[in-house]
Amino acid sequence: MQLKANLHFHTADDPEDFKIINYTFYEGIDEAAKLGFEVIALTCHNKLVGSADYKKYAENKGILLIAGIEKNIEKRHVLILNADSAAETVDTFEKLAEYKKRRPDIFVLAAHPYFPTSYSLREKLERNIRLFDAIEYSWFYSKRINYNRRSELTAKKYNLPLVAASDTHDLNLMNTNYALIDAEEKNEAAIFKAIRENKFQNITSPRKFWREMIFRTTLKMNLKF
Repeated sequence: MQLKANLHFHTADDPEDFKIINYTFYEGIDEAAKLGFEVIALTCHNKLVGSADYKKYAENKGILLIAGIEKNIEKRHVLILNADSAAETVDTFEKLAEYKKRRPDIFVLAAHPYFPTSYSLREKLERNIRLFDAIEYSWFYSKRINYNRRSELTAKKYNLPLVAASDTHDLNLMNTNYALIDAEEKNEAAIFKAIRENKFQNITSPRKFWREMIFRTTLKMNLKF
């Protein structure tokens, strides 16, 4: 079966970015369902957000909700999918290795690794490449400026999947960057297996540099602070 998936999704539950996100979990899931998404990974910063009610609400909308977290590990952003609350304590790559050993069912995704920010993985991605299951192809690029190109090279070098995700903070951009995953079943294990076997298609397109990248991001950052 082919599943429309967004593996990097934030809501107003996010303890760090709540000031710049103007929709609740329920509003986000409603929009995702309207757009035909069948898999959503809820990945708030440094806190595992979700409940049985959240999972049930998503399920009623036809969406598999994957528990996730965007964790600061040695001050760099790493996505841990199919996580539990123990992921909140993972703050070094050594601890990530230990966590992955205890929980081999998790899926570790390198979030926007080469973007020019202090929290991008950059050199720490290759230094810890054995811990990563895939690399994110971020929505934040234009025809002229695309930091994903280096992600493409690293993915090819280490034979890792490169998966499109929208890093959703704005529902208007949710449907611009996602993956169509050919999984045998609609569950975490089957989805992760399909990604590892490159059984997916990225749906992605460049953004307008000034209007969608610079202006929108600057506006939201001003609201945040």
